[in-house]
Amino acid sequence: MVESIRANVSKIVSSFSALALVFLVAGCGTDDDGGVLPSTPTATATMAAFSPTPTPRIPSPTATASFTVAVDPTPTATLPPFTATATATSTATSTPVPATATWTPLRDTPTPVATATATLSPTPGPPFRVQSSIRQLLISDATPGTVLGVRNANDEVLQTGTVDNQGTLIFRNLDRASGYVVFEVAESQSSRSGPTESEPTDVWGVEDVPPNEFYTSQRLVNGYQYITTRDGTKLAINVILPGPPEDGPYPTLVEYSGYDPANPDSPQPSTLLAQILGYAAVGVNMRGTGCSGGSFNFFEPAQVADGYDAIEIIAQQPWVKFNKVGMVGISYPGISQLFTAQTRPPHLAAIAPLSVISDIGRGILYPGGILNNGFAVEWARERQEQARPFGQAWAAKRRDQGDQICIENQRFRGQNPDLLQMIRENRYYNPAVADPLSPFTFVHNIDVPVFLAGAWQDEQTGGYFPTMIPNFTGTTKARFTITNGGHVDSLGPAIFTRWFEFLSFYVRREIPVLPLNAKLALTVLAQQVFGVQRVPVEPDRFVNEPDFETALARFEAEPRIRILLENGAGNSQPGAPVARAELTFDQWPPPNTQPVIWYFDAGGRLVPEPPTADAGADSYLYDSAQGQQTTFDGSDGGIWTALPRWNWRPYAPGTAVAYETEPLTETMVMVGSGSADLWIRSTAPDTDLEVTLSEVRPDGKEVYIQNGWGRASFRKLDLSQSTLLRPAYSGRREDVEPLPPNEFSLVRIEIFPFAHVFRAGSRVRVVVDSPGNSRPRWKFETLEFNEPVTNYVGRSASAASRVVLPWIPGVTGIPESLPPCPSLRLQYCRDYQPVENTPAE
Repeated sequence: MVESIRANVSKIVSSFSALALVFLVAGCGTDDDGGVLPSTPTATATMAAFSPTPTPRIPSPTATASFTVAVDPTPTATLPPFTATATATSTATSTPVPATATWTPLRDTPTPVATATATLSPTPGPPFRVQSSIRQLLISDATPGTVLGVRNANDEVLQTGTVDNQGTLIFRNLDRASGYVVFEVAESQSSRSGPTESEPTDVWGVEDVPPNEFYTSQRLVNGYQYITTRDGTKLAINVILPGPPEDGPYPTLVEYSGYDPANPDSPQPSTLLAQILGYAAVGVNMRGTGCSGGSFNFFEPAQVADGYDAIEIIAQQPWVKFNKVGMVGISYPGISQLFTAQTRPPHLAAIAPLSVISDIGRGILYPGGILNNGFAVEWARERQEQARPFGQAWAAKRRDQGDQICIENQRFRGQNPDLLQMIRENRYYNPAVADPLSPFTFVHNIDVPVFLAGAWQDEQTGGYFPTMIPNFTGTTKARFTITNGGHVDSLGPAIFTRWFEFLSFYVRREIPVLPLNAKLALTVLAQQVFGVQRVPVEPDRFVNEPDFETALARFEAEPRIRILLENGAGNSQPGAPVARAELTFDQWPPPNTQPVIWYFDAGGRLVPEPPTADAGADSYLYDSAQGQQTTFDGSDGGIWTALPRWNWRPYAPGTAVAYETEPLTETMVMVGSGSADLWIRSTAPDTDLEVTLSEVRPDGKEVYIQNGWGRASFRKLDLSQSTLLRPAYSGRREDVEPLPPNEFSLVRIEIFPFAHVFRAGSRVRVVVDSPGNSRPRWKFETLEFNEPVTNYVGRSASAASRVVLPWIPGVTGIPESLPPCPSLRLQYCRDYQPVENTPAE
């Protein structure tokens, strides 16, 4: 058994690549003598489009009149391998504008539009096929190069576009309505006789749900196959059952993303762990990825509706226990759970998203208004590359093996929008574009139990997600765990056991008892991923309860929010994913948060009293090149180890200003967002700013805590979201304005959420400099100037720069000693070096 587990774990570890971003790791122990620690209690503190390449067209089946979406049986490839690659020549001319952020909850307002509108007229008909879809129309079987248009029921022409070399075109971002007509633009009409336009056609919304028979009519078996969504698109899925179907039903978990969850040769980590835990596991590839049909666009309405359809098809299989499924996954397949659950599929039991985003603009893509051209852009570029025809290796393999449905499913890939161009075109906040892609705007629609975990210093998704915790108002069964650490720490050993409990209660509906093989597997993961040999596993907490209902009631009575403190310093091996203490709350921000304010003062001091001098400022040289500097030079695997080799460079003389408190007289625990309220003057009309919060310890070490960023021209705030502790910039084009010359302007920088213990004798340090040299994977496309730029930070009565931090008074139970340095996960440690500020002339 051990060798089998080790083999599965090796598969999991091999899935951890720098750009795959599907990371699921954990470490825990067993109660045998196999080199694993028994559990040690943790202290509980109280209180795209791409360049066209001419290729042969993918052959399409003979068109027939269709009045319903047909559901095909599980296919068997019968044609020889296909090697062509479909590419786009043009897309519709309208600017892409995704749907608005508000979705009608499907469970509350079912709309009986079960069947597709007739989309192909009997012969004679137009020389193309039109398929109704969600906020879009799918055109196929058209003549390449033909210019088509779409008009609404009022005869208004909305978009035009050129058919690509696969005979396809997609008109996106159409309103939900009837009466759309697709027509040949006059100059494209040939001498062909007959109609040149379609019959009136519907465009659906996500809320337009087929009757349940559409879902129950699709039967799934063990292994690789396809499901059909409401617009006829076929999605690749892979079903892995823990035993024969007749021995079921089995508790079932679904992983849905644009990576390769349907890859039958290499299941994703969540799927492999689900197997180890005795669940049936189903991986579903999003439309436009792998062998799934359709075109790829990041979480457009059709992708969201597909998630609903996939849940409803899978959950109603006879081998699914209770005919309800859970969703699992970290990063991309974690984020997809939020998008799917907002639609309220009736047969969704619970979701367990890990390491997610909350605000696509402020939180990851344009923090402070500055483009993150490191991880964020790199991730989008990889999605674009992998969404090309057969862009994923496993899809190319199935092509070569003759999977005709996989081949046919590539036809619409030429209609993939250019994700990188969309990023460039949306540097300003546009609610119609950003809100549907930002979970904080719609998580209030989620009404099933939620288990969400992540890390403050997440090197990929950024750690901004706690700001949306108050928005989960649709369910009383949501719980959140947050720790210091990186992307994979969302499922470290102390979180894994709670994740397992959650799934046991809400999907399996059993008192949770962690199986021995899972403990063995997680121990191997701890060794191979975290590089540690001995980590504890929390004992089963509910085995002594008399029945399931009593155990569940106790579980649900626990506080909703759990904060793990000083992860990495909880056992004898520095950097092991073990915390020293934890805090619990029922609200976010914590209800007893007390803002503590320190003002910038002469000599690089942080003081509690505001300045009284009429003048005073410090200056530093702006350095745009620093934006491309990161704190880690290796692969993601190196970041996850116990003690990575960080490269947190000292501040070059004259390039930063720093301010520090006197040694603290008492230990201060801080949890939440912070604000650096800077009065800025610059020799340039705009400038980019970075704020770094750190602890200067009495032993001469400096520990990194968190950052915030801001472009001065983006300084206007969204007052509806901003507080004393959390300045949220507007980002709207009309709110962006240059700095006035020779004047100080208030620029409030949002310090991303964090939790940290400042012990008595330590000093709080705030550094202001140019973006960069702060994150392992984030880079910043900073402003560039032809001449040297000097920035000034005010510290006078009229320009009183300050920092506001989230102090939680009265916390007890915190270990008195400083953690080893280094040890705290993703919190770099270096020898303290003072910064000598340059007073302004």
